[in-house]
Amino acid sequence: MRITKRSILLAGCGIAALAMPAHAQDNAEEEDVIVVTAQNRAQDVTDVPIAIDVVGGEELANEGFTDANDLSQIAPAVQVIQDQGTVKITLRGIGTTSNDEAQDTSVVANIDGEYINRPNVLGVAIFDLERVEVLRGPQGTLYGRNSTAGAINFITRKPGDELGANVSLSLGNYSALRVDAGVDVPLADGLGLRVAGFKDSRDGYVDHPAGYGFGPFPRFGGGQSDDNSSYGGRATLAFDDGGPFSANIQFEYADRQFTPQAFAAADLNSGGRAPAGPGCNRDGYTRVATAYAQTLCVPNQTTFLETLDRSEYASPGFGLGRIGDETWALRGRIAYEFSDAATLSYIAGYRDFSEDTGTFVTLPVSYRSFNWLGEAQTQSHELRLNGDISGIIYQVGGFYFKEEQQSESGFFVPIGANGTYLSYFGRDVSSDSLSAFGQVEVPLGDTLTAVGGIRYTDNSRSAIYDNASPFGAGPPDAGLFNAGPSRKTFSTLRYATRLNLGSDDDKITWLAGLNWQPNADTLIYAKVSTGFKGGGFDSVGTYDPESNTAYEAGAKLTFGPNGNFQFNLGGFYYDYTGLQVSVLLDTTVGGQTFNAGAATIWGLEAEGVFDFEQGTTIDFAVNYLNATYDELFAQFNVYTVPGTGTDVNGVGDLDPTTAGVQQPNFAGNTAPFSPEWVIRAGIQHELDLGSAGSLTAGASTTYKSSYFTDFYNYNDGRQVAFFQTDLSLQWRDPGDRAGVQLFVRNLENNRPLTYGSFVSAGPDDIFNWQFGTPRTVGIRFSLDY
Repeated sequence: MRITKRSILLAGCGIAALAMPAHAQDNAEEEDVIVVTAQNRAQDVTDVPIAIDVVGGEELANEGFTDANDLSQIAPAVQVIQDQGTVKITLRGIGTTSNDEAQDTSVVANIDGEYINRPNVLGVAIFDLERVEVLRGPQGTLYGRNSTAGAINFITRKPGDELGANVSLSLGNYSALRVDAGVDVPLADGLGLRVAGFKDSRDGYVDHPAGYGFGPFPRFGGGQSDDNSSYGGRATLAFDDGGPFSANIQFEYADRQFTPQAFAAADLNSGGRAPAGPGCNRDGYTRVATAYAQTLCVPNQTTFLETLDRSEYASPGFGLGRIGDETWALRGRIAYEFSDAATLSYIAGYRDFSEDTGTFVTLPVSYRSFNWLGEAQTQSHELRLNGDISGIIYQVGGFYFKEEQQSESGFFVPIGANGTYLSYFGRDVSSDSLSAFGQVEVPLGDTLTAVGGIRYTDNSRSAIYDNASPFGAGPPDAGLFNAGPSRKTFSTLRYATRLNLGSDDDKITWLAGLNWQPNADTLIYAKVSTGFKGGGFDSVGTYDPESNTAYEAGAKLTFGPNGNFQFNLGGFYYDYTGLQVSVLLDTTVGGQTFNAGAATIWGLEAEGVFDFEQGTTIDFAVNYLNATYDELFAQFNVYTVPGTGTDVNGVGDLDPTTAGVQQPNFAGNTAPFSPEWVIRAGIQHELDLGSAGSLTAGASTTYKSSYFTDFYNYNDGRQVAFFQTDLSLQWRDPGDRAGVQLFVRNLENNRPLTYGSFVSAGPDDIFNWQFGTPRTVGIRFSLDY
C-alpha cells in the first residue's frame, strides 16, 4: 500500500510506532484506511488526537526530499535554519539557533527510534524512507527532554515479503544527479533482507567572484559554494512470521563532502556603511548604552540586504571552506506480544559521527574557522511495555541516552606575517539522560476517553573546556600561534585556561486530555501537556532548563459522499518560561547561553484534503502564529564609533562591569523564524490513459509572511513575504511499476533567508546572511519490480 500525504494528511502517528510488532500494520485491510501505531496500537489515523504531518515515501520522492533541509517542503509549519552544514528546526516559534556542544535541540529527532541529538547528523543520514512524521507541540510524556517544540520521526523502508527491487534516477539543473536503489530478498519464512543506498551530487547554488584578500594574504579565487557530494547505504534484516516475536536490525553508513554556503556579508567598516561623523548619525543606526564612554551603535534599520544578489556575491577573504562528514549507525528493535494485554519492546541505537580532520569554514570578512577534531558518539535505549486491559490502554517504560563529544577548533586571522589564531577551543563533553514514563487511556463511556501521562527525566552533563588565545594574559607563544593554520595540542599551550564544567537537572513532564468521538467520522480533543529542554553550560557559566506548558484543542472531521473529505482544525497556546538564548559574547571565549525570560505563543491551524471523483485532489493548510517575547534580557552586539574610546563588541551582559549599564530587554520582539502566516494550497489531477497508463499533473504553492532570523528583529535580518510554487507532470505505466516525472520546484526562484545576524568580533563589524534553495528543474525516472 502506497502511503502519501494526501491519504493520511495530519493524522496521528508517532515515533512510538517502532515499539509495536511489525505485523501490526499488516492488519490494515482497507486501501483507504491507513493504520498507524502512534499510541502503541493499530488505529485509523483520523482517530489519533495529535497535530502531525505524515508524508509517505512515494510523495517524498516526488517532492524531491533528500535530507532534513527539505522538511519545510513537506510540512508548512516547519522552518529550517541552515548554518554551515547543520540543520536546525523551528516549530510553532520554538527552535534552537546555537551549535554549542552543550546545547540541545528543541525538536526531538529520531531515525527508527534512534535518538538524534546533533544537528549536523540530519544533513547526511536521511535516505530510503517509508515515511516522515512531524509532530507539533510538546511531546514530553512519550519523548522526554528537548521536545518543547515537537518531534520528528524518520521511518526507513523495511524488507518486503517478496523478492523485489526499486531504483530511481533524477537529473536536473546545477548538474544535479540523484540515484536511489534498493532490493528486498526473502531469506526464510518471515525473515527478509533489504539493502538500499543512494548517491547524490550537484554543483553549488551560489557563485563567487574572487574573495577580498587581506594584507600579506592573496586574493583567493572564486568558485561555487553550497554544493554537495554524498552517498550512503543501509542493510536491514527483519523477522516477522505472524507470531508473537518480531525483530529487525540495521547497519547504516553515510558520507558527505561539501562546500558550505559561504556567508554573504556587509562589512560595516568599509564601503561607506559605517555611521558618519562622531555619532550614530547614518540612516539605519541607533545609539545604545549611553552610560558607556564610547559611542555605541546597532544597525537595527539598515538596508544592506536589499542591494545583495543572493545567487552571486564575493567569497570571504580566505576563499571557500570545505567540510567532510561521515557517520555510521547500528540500531534495532525486538518485540514480544504475550497477549493483547502485554507487548514488551526494546529499541536501541548506536551512532558514530565525525568531521574530517582539518576541515574549515571561511567567515566574513577575514576569519577562517578550522575544525581539527569533531567527533560524537551516541547511544539510546528504550524498554516499553504496553497493552489493553479491559478497555484501558496503557504503556510504561524507561529510556536512556548517552553522548560523548570531542572537538578542537580555532579562529585564524590575517594578523602578522603568517597570521595568528584569534582563539582556540578544545571541548570534551559527556551527557547522560535517564527517564521513566507511563501513559494511560481510560474510557469514560462509549464516546469519551480520558488520557493521562507522566515522565520523570534526570539529566547530567560534564565537560572539560580548554580555551587559549594569543591575546590573553602575557605574550602569545609565537611558535604555536604564529605558524599559520596547523593543528595544536592544548597541553602545550602556555596560556590555556581549563574549565571543569557540569550541570544536572531533573524534570517531571505530564499530559492530561479528553477525546470525544460521537461517531466514526468525528474526533474532538483537548489537552494540556508540558515539555522541557535540558540545561547546560558554556565558558561563562551554567544555565537552567527551559519549559513549555501547552494548551491545545482540535477537531478532525471526515465527510463527503464516500468519506473522502478530511478537514482538521486546531488551536494552541504556549506558556514558555526559562527561555535559552545564545549570543556571541567574545571571540576569545565563545558564545553565551542564558535563561533570558518568557514568551507567549499561540496560533490557529486548519488543513483539508478533498478527493473528488475523476482523479482530482485539492489540499490546503492555513497556519497563523503569534510568537512574542514577554521578557527577553540579552545583550547588544555593537559597533564602536572610532575615536570615542576602546573598541567594544558587546554590552549589557548578565554581569555588566560598567556602572549604570542596564541589561536590555527585548520584550515585544518576535521569535526567530516565526512567520505570522503560512498558507499552502495544492491541486493534483490524474488522467487515466487506459492501456497507456496514467498521467498526473500537480501544482502547489506556499506563502510565508515576513519573519526575522534572530531575536533582535533588525531590518537586515528580516525576510519579506514570499511565494514558492512547485509544478510536476508524471506518467506511470498501467502496472504502476515504472514512471517518468518532470518537475519544477520554487518556480519563482525566491531564496529566503535561512540565516541572518549582525556580528561584532574584534575589530570587525559584519552583517552575515545565508539563503535557501533556488529554482530547480529536472526529470526523474523510477522503476519498481
